[in-house]
Amino acid sequence: MGKYKVILFDLDGTLTDPVVGITKSVQYALRKMDIEEPNLEKLTCFIGPPLHVSFAEFYSFTEEQTLLAVKHYRERFKEKGIYENVLYDGMVPLLKALKEQQYILVVATSKVTAFAEQIIKYFQLDEYFDKIVGSNFDGTRSAKGEIIQYILAGYQEFPKDEFVMIGDRKYDVIGANETGVDSIAVKYGYGSIEELTESEPTQIVESVEELTALLVGA
Repeated sequence: MGKYKVILFDLDGTLTDPVVGITKSVQYALRKMDIEEPNLEKLTCFIGPPLHVSFAEFYSFTEEQTLLAVKHYRERFKEKGIYENVLYDGMVPLLKALKEQQYILVVATSKVTAFAEQIIKYFQLDEYFDKIVGSNFDGTRSAKGEIIQYILAGYQEFPKDEFVMIGDRKYDVIGANETGVDSIAVKYGYGSIEELTESEPTQIVESVEELTALLVGA
């Protein structure tokens, strides 16, 4: 995989497993909207896409309702949910090895940049990443294609074939395809194999170990 120079990592479902923090914060927001959802497993669909897209798609909220739901979500997430998160096993050795091989590592997430920065710092991963790029609080720059394009603009000295986007959902792969960069879909996150296959990634890997073998070597 030596052709790549800039490696973009999705955050939720790729670097960390955020299932508890996200689903409980969505549950909290829905309760504030007078909707009870006791089954947190039903809310894992919120892991990956921008929040406003998910609330509108899965609960048919109007634009006004969506903005309110996102506000409620962030009330809980910034206090508790942000820390209800687990780093995937093997991720630190992978990042360390990539950094030692002088790759440029960038976080590319639909999560608000300020929250992503907090999470990366909380897990002490900030030493590995050159840049953290997410969405804005007002919901702009939340599509993965927009995020990748913003990163590309910041590294114009590298041709597109030296970039690769790594993520667990179709949004990561679609964003990569839209911007003309390669993608590696990971199956250990929250996207189904059907979803990932249909989005046509450059490669699919089963685990962090397989990802490490692909990028660093066995």
